[in-house]
Amino acid sequence: MRKLRTAILISGRGSNMMALVEAARAAEYPAEIVCVVANTADAKGLEFAAANGIATMVIDHKAFPSREAFEKALDAYLRSMNVEAMALAGFMRVLTAGFIAGWDGRLINIHPSLLPAYKGLHTHERAIADGAKVHGCSVHLVTPELDGGPVLLQAEVPVLPEDTADVLAARVLTEEHRIYPQALALLSHRIIAETP
Repeated sequence: MRKLRTAILISGRGSNMMALVEAARAAEYPAEIVCVVANTADAKGLEFAAANGIATMVIDHKAFPSREAFEKALDAYLRSMNVEAMALAGFMRVLTAGFIAGWDGRLINIHPSLLPAYKGLHTHERAIADGAKVHGCSVHLVTPELDGGPVLLQAEVPVLPEDTADVLAARVLTEEHRIYPQALALLSHRIIAETP
């Protein structure tokens, strides 16, 4: 069975990366995690990836004179690994339109809100402040518009009266770990079907 060669990009502990790696262990899962790339050397998720036999690479954005130079190095590494698709998992860099165009339809991200609501940061605090009754997470294709690409999957959670942002975040994260592997599988099936 052909598996889609997938990279995961992280900046921190990479809990969603861990969920994807665990899902990809299954023989019938349509994606193979071939590398984990971090833009900071102290990203905790690198240890997990290495311990699971996955190639790791640090490409520190601060080591480059421009965003474009950083992305050129990132793109070169991904192509050297024959990567076919990418999943962003807590990757705290906004990618340029030029980079995204090179991976059009092959780049996904998970966002802790029911898009199009609460794009950007501090989604849980904003949902609570607004008195939202329902919150959740979305997996979407990455486009030049921040958190604006087509949504592949969403999951809802209730917002309870006693919720703090941290309590709500934990409830949402459980759903993120459930739907991100499902969304990567959907994407993988689609790309494999389209590739001769």
